Amino acid sequence: MTAVQAVVNGIAIAAVYTLLGLGFVIIFKSMKVLSFAQPALMLWGAWWVVYFASLRKFNFYVAVLIALVIAAASGVIIERVFLRPMVGKSVFAVAIMTIGIDLVVRTVSGNLYDVTVRSTGDPWGFNTFNIGGVLINHRRVAAIVVALVLVLALLAFFRYSRMGLAMRAAAADQEVALIQGVSVGSVFSVSWAIAAVLAMLAGLFMNADTGQLTASMYPLALKALPVVVIGGLDSIGGTILAALLVGLVESFTNTYQPTYAAFLGGNLSQVIPYVVMFIVLLIRPYGFFGTEEVERV
Repeated sequence: MTAVQAVVNGIAIAAVYTLLGLGFVIIFKSMKVLSFAQPALMLWGAWWVVYFASLRKFNFYVAVLIALVIAAASGVIIERVFLRPMVGKSVFAVAIMTIGIDLVVRTVSGNLYDVTVRSTGDPWGFNTFNIGGVLINHRRVAAIVVALVLVLALLAFFRYSRMGLAMRAAAADQEVALIQGVSVGSVFSVSWAIAAVLAMLAGLFMNADTGQLTASMYPLALKALPVVVIGGLDSIGGTILAALLVGLVESFTNTYQPTYAAFLGGNLSQVIPYVVMFIVLLIRPYGFFGTEEVERV
């Protein structure tokens, strides 16, 4: 039963990494730059759920809807104010700009959280399903369901909606998309809005055991970066599979390592995503499903 419990926990962890990782991928596909602001956007978006649900005592689902709007608007504002002027600049310069955005947003969010442990005010509490002796936290189930629904919704969005098709065209070739009448600027804004919303939702489930958030949870969100690298920076499917791999490895490490390899320390599970990333990169430098780029010198 311990192994089954580890699998369930690993899938729930994978759901959170999927939400964060998809934000990385969507921005990379549209702008060809790796955004380092996703963890900060997670703290920022989740704060508004805390504020409206816990501090203002709104209904949790109403608070989530308000936070969704604020997160999406924040993503659009960040893109328009800070990144739109960087169009045409080097990828390195834009990446450095996202690091600056991360520092600013994380500092503001940290001041809002201060040192207090904040509750998301969700309705799941500590309730669990007991299935054959396996305890499944309601919050973990919610994380899996939300991630699954959003993945299916995004796939449908990219396949059938006008903006989704425009985003796919811009990801393939921005210049050709412009010639065909695609508003690449709008694609950039929508990409950041979607990424901010996904990060906010990931924040709701980052601490699935207690539903509590602190500004110090930022490093936990950074573990989504190895997921994206493993799956491939421009691959949605690769990110999902990599999230599942990393989530399961982390969960099994957290379950068995303290018993069978205690000499490795008590927090090995927190660094295991990076270990997996290093191993994968030695074999597949572009990740499992990343597009290999060949340059002639």
